Amino acid sequence: MIEGDTQWLLLCLAGFCVGLAKSGFSGFALISVFLMAEMFGKQSVGILLPMLIIADFVVYPLYRRHGSWRAVWHLLPIAVVGVAVGFVLLEAMPEAWAKPVIGSLILIMVLLQLVRQFDPDVVHRLAHSKGFGLLAGGFAGVATTIANAAGPVFQLYFLARQLPKMELIGVGARFFLVINLIKLPFMGGLAYTTTETLWLNAKLTPFILLGIIVGRYALRWVSQQVFEWMIVLFAIFSALKLLMA
Repeated sequence: MIEGDTQWLLLCLAGFCVGLAKSGFSGFALISVFLMAEMFGKQSVGILLPMLIIADFVVYPLYRRHGSWRAVWHLLPIAVVGVAVGFVLLEAMPEAWAKPVIGSLILIMVLLQLVRQFDPDVVHRLAHSKGFGLLAGGFAGVATTIANAAGPVFQLYFLARQLPKMELIGVGARFFLVINLIKLPFMGGLAYTTTETLWLNAKLTPFILLGIIVGRYALRWVSQQVFEWMIVLFAIFSALKLLMA
């Protein structure tokens, strides 16, 4: 399955970036997505998923005192619908179509975040509307299924709702733990996650844990404003890479 030291090095880097992403720096997840897709193609979504779940189980206890389950239950039903739609698209839609669609919608979320800097009242009203929550939750479900790319969407949505960074990370830990566990049996059913890929995930666990440790300590030195702009810049980068894929 793995050929040569270079691939192992890239896999270790992917695991490290998963840990960084789960500790709050969500943009690093994109690096993992690209590295895994380069090596495993379409099956990469099923190989990467258990790595995300490993990180979810570690991160949730670390950040459980931040945020609450209330925000999760608000988004979860429509996100589950999005996951179901995502699995249909994963089988039926060419990958060349999926990535530009995700990239375009991420750019729309970025635009809303930039508008917030100049007219926060408009975005505040929109972010607290039921329709916006349904759109964001549904799209996050689709994006996490077909590309493991829901992080930027999720964080931009809650930034628009003016959630502080530690609460955002705590809510994200809850949300993705549930969503990723829901996805796992379906990935197994499609043979994207197998006993062989799970053994690979186990070997990469130390690098995931290292990424979480580094990210958690780095987060202490990042202000709310810098944190928000990092999310915006990573989201723009993510969207452009998806559009050019």
